[in-house]
Amino acid sequence: MAVLRRAAAALTACAVAWLPAAPARADEVRDRQRPVLDVLGVDQAWKVTRGEGVTVAVVDSGVDPDQADLKGSVTVGPNMLAEEDAGTRPERLHGTGMASLIAGHGHGPGGGDGIIGVAPEAHILSIRAIAEEEDASYGRFRRSKKAEQAVARGIRHAADRGADVINLSLGKEGEITAERQAIAYAMAKGAVVVSAVGNDGDDPDLRDGHGFAPYSYPASYPGVIAVAASRTGGGRAPFSNSNYSVLVAAPGAGLPVALPGGRYALSSGTSDSSALVSGIAALIKAEYPELPPALVAQAIVDGTRDGPAETYDAETGFGVVHAARSLTAAAKLVRERAKTTAGKPPGRRFGAAEPEPVRVIERPAWFTGVLVMVVGGILGGTIAALWISMLFARRHPRAARPSVPGGGPGGGPPGLARPGLQLPGLRTGPGPGPDSGPDSGPDSGAGPWRPGGRETIG
Repeated sequence: MAVLRRAAAALTACAVAWLPAAPARADEVRDRQRPVLDVLGVDQAWKVTRGEGVTVAVVDSGVDPDQADLKGSVTVGPNMLAEEDAGTRPERLHGTGMASLIAGHGHGPGGGDGIIGVAPEAHILSIRAIAEEEDASYGRFRRSKKAEQAVARGIRHAADRGADVINLSLGKEGEITAERQAIAYAMAKGAVVVSAVGNDGDDPDLRDGHGFAPYSYPASYPGVIAVAASRTGGGRAPFSNSNYSVLVAAPGAGLPVALPGGRYALSSGTSDSSALVSGIAALIKAEYPELPPALVAQAIVDGTRDGPAETYDAETGFGVVHAARSLTAAAKLVRERAKTTAGKPPGRRFGAAEPEPVRVIERPAWFTGVLVMVVGGILGGTIAALWISMLFARRHPRAARPSVPGGGPGGGPPGLARPGLQLPGLRTGPGPGPDSGPDSGPDSGAGPWRPGGRETIG
């Protein structure tokens, strides 16, 4: 949600404008949302599915379960920043806005008021793993080393709870090993992971010699659907990062979002774009639950407005996403997969070559007799040698072994380390832990995309 805030080595700042406004008309929010819904082709997609039965984990600043457009659709998961938040109450602005874009169902008669998400019948699992500047605990979050691992813990929790899609509208420069491993873990469990590419695109001081903005993580990890922001007309929004991590783009400028307390705002950023694509992924998983993450990503790519994708650029990837076309592409992939696996024995890899027939070697009858004689001779000689050695040991006993302190009779088996002893070269004290590595925690950029140009509309 916005243009990054750059602290010591982190995020670029952007002023947040909370403009006074009269109460919005009942349908004003939906009216402002209509152009985005049309670009995404959701009305046609909803004829197939509205996301029922799918869980989307929003690993973010927290989601307000009482927001009218989300009420009844949110499960509040663990707070991965419980220590940092102690004694404070998180605002949950960013996470609530992202959840509304994914699974908002509106309110009022027929759900006609407020925000309608891309997958309005999907369920949200809220996991707080980042803080935002409006939080009283933000300073502690920025200074906390433990908070560096919060996103990774949130991803793993979401995967263990069976999340079908994990939305990560957040990021920072620099990799965190725990996050990379958590994403691989989640994808192995079948979760589709979607993330924002960042909002440094309009900062000339940050672009390299090729005009590319810095790579952001987790969007740049393998397997993640990395989303850029598009503007009206389909081109890249000026603030959206441009680099080769970008897979697809989605609208990201001036989107209405729901906030706690019955408020609404216009928001701009790749965070919002990421949430929209997570909604499309939820629609695909609702209709084709067995489709693995890689094929969900392929369906989204093939379903772009100009798809099937034949061209790529570092600004919008393979193009602006389209929900209905992505569902059609997913159906095609399912049919192709069914053809590929038809008639294959269980456990065979798709497309694997037929195994070579096993040759049965015929041996003459005398071969078995000779083999038995040879094996019998070897066994007999071994037994005789053991018997002779035992007789020798009885006539020449060795000195008794010293006992090990604390052992039973005889001090216990020789060669085993006893409690309290230390073998050479083996450390018994605590080794280097997470705190011994380089500082790559919140102060180096962990946290949400900052709200940029956000104004109240109700």
